Amino acid sequence: MTDILTVSVLGTGVMGAAMARNIARAGHSVRAWNRTRAKAEPLATDGAHIADTPAEAVQDANVVLTMLHDGAAALDSMRQAAPALRPGTAWVQSTTTGIEAVGELADFAREHELVFFDAPVLGTREPAEAGQLTVLAAGPGDRRDAVAAVFDAVGTRTVWTGDDGASAGATRLKLVANSWVIAATAATGEALALSKVLGVDPRSFFDIIAGGPLDMGYLRAKSDLVLNDRLSPASFAVDTAVKDARLIVEAGQRRGIRLDVAAAGAERLARAAAQGHGDKDMAAAYYASFDEAPAP
Repeated sequence: MTDILTVSVLGTGVMGAAMARNIARAGHSVRAWNRTRAKAEPLATDGAHIADTPAEAVQDANVVLTMLHDGAAALDSMRQAAPALRPGTAWVQSTTTGIEAVGELADFAREHELVFFDAPVLGTREPAEAGQLTVLAAGPGDRRDAVAAVFDAVGTRTVWTGDDGASAGATRLKLVANSWVIAATAATGEALALSKVLGVDPRSFFDIIAGGPLDMGYLRAKSDLVLNDRLSPASFAVDTAVKDARLIVEAGQRRGIRLDVAAAGAERLARAAAQGHGDKDMAAAYYASFDEAPAP
């Protein structure tokens, strides 16, 4: 394996674009594709080749990285890329999908003799842009060197969950982590909404929990976005959070448990999206507490 890799990035939304940019800045050759080409074109200033099709993007790639909306989109893009995929190419699948979808993606990888890595990431827009994501990964131990440079370019830590990407060990851990994020976000929004209708200054709430076990940097960060109207651009959009919340609920249902908080979180996020907040930061679920937008 050469020191300089050719990396194909399929999906250049908020996360994919940041990851592609950091891979290019690490000295690797990047070939990028996005369904809406305009979202990929800014990467040309970082030296990336902007492809018109997934097949063009994966030509001569050592590593293919997919970072799309969901498993269906990842599978569709790889099917379009199939004519140009080379056997033995490493596929880093970073889209957050359901557990069953990982199995479908791994089946595609086997059919095309790709080396499959289940590799979702923890982090939002800011850490993605800074190359400070946490990569959760599962894949064959004897091929990890093939993707190590990519993981190092996009993140500061890689957590290996197993040697079989098809087992979805990394995705399972990602869903658990996201269940906590969604619950904490919903609780933050409801605390702020309740403080508003009760006439309580939110700073009083922050003061009484300061430094104790109930205090959270995440609470303060998301509250700041709401209180200071800084919900755009999104670090993690409401629309994406709706999808992830539903994946979490589904994962529980398929295994015989009820996840009431996650289900309520999914409904709350969907309501915020229906109110027109889908492209804002997920903290905008705050507005789901109100039938009408609250006065400033």
